[in-house]
Amino acid sequence: MSAGAPSGVTSGRAALLLDTECTLGEAATWCAKTGRLYWTDIEGARLWRYDPSDGRSTSWGMPERLATFALCANPHYLLLGLATHLAFFDLATGETRRIVDIEPGLNTRVNDGRCDRQGRFVFGTKDESSPAQPVGGFYRLNRDLSLERLPLPAPAISNSIAFSPDGATLYYCDSLIPEIRACDYHADGSIANDRQFTQVTDAGVEPDGSTVDSDGGLWNAQWNGARVVRYGPDGVETDRIEVPTLQPTCVALGGPQLGTLYITSARTGLDAATLANETRAGGVFVATAGRRGLPEPEFLGAPA
Repeated sequence: MSAGAPSGVTSGRAALLLDTECTLGEAATWCAKTGRLYWTDIEGARLWRYDPSDGRSTSWGMPERLATFALCANPHYLLLGLATHLAFFDLATGETRRIVDIEPGLNTRVNDGRCDRQGRFVFGTKDESSPAQPVGGFYRLNRDLSLERLPLPAPAISNSIAFSPDGATLYYCDSLIPEIRACDYHADGSIANDRQFTQVTDAGVEPDGSTVDSDGGLWNAQWNGARVVRYGPDGVETDRIEVPTLQPTCVALGGPQLGTLYITSARTGLDAATLANETRAGGVFVATAGRRGLPEPEFLGAPA
């Protein structure tokens, strides 16, 4: 479990919200339009939705593992990052419409992704070999549904994709490297000044999914660290939320004032003895952030 917060860092603790027992819960996303939380169980190939107004959860089986997704300007659809391809998903009918295959011929799958402030979907892939090798890529699905590879280092496990409030900074990481990186991200899609944003210094702890608050702080779920850490725009830790399970995976700021921190988690890779103590692994957790989030950017492309 995580050590306590460093001196001068605001601390808090998350509590279990939903005991969903996801094998690999991920991609926490708050829809401000509908007031609902979405996430995926990647290995369970299932999309989840939770409505806090009535406490009900809904889920859909997917045609293959669902790694990431994005809200769409058309509220009837989600953009899906399935293991081998991108697709539109009709929330009413459950139908999917394939857009483009991703890295055909490689032993990789789609992993983390978020929309930029211009309504384009930026995502990365991960190697499925063991141990994972840096053979994947980072990509952008444009509004016209064209796909381009971004000039960033090839990751073994892409993660932490997020954008600053003004959209001018892209954050990302390779989870096997204990750091989060940042680069200048221009409205025309060009990228420059790739640099280290912050380091994760505890041995064995990996940066996973992130979100950004309205003050420009980056909230990062830290795999094997039982915690979510907020870094200020300067990369210095300001807040730490302890999570009562070892493998938190992704975060979203939601709720009526966008001040509630939702945290997904995973059971995968935990042995029987660990799971006996971590009975809530794979659940969704909740905490008060003390900060306000931003509405999640939507994908502005549309099905043909």
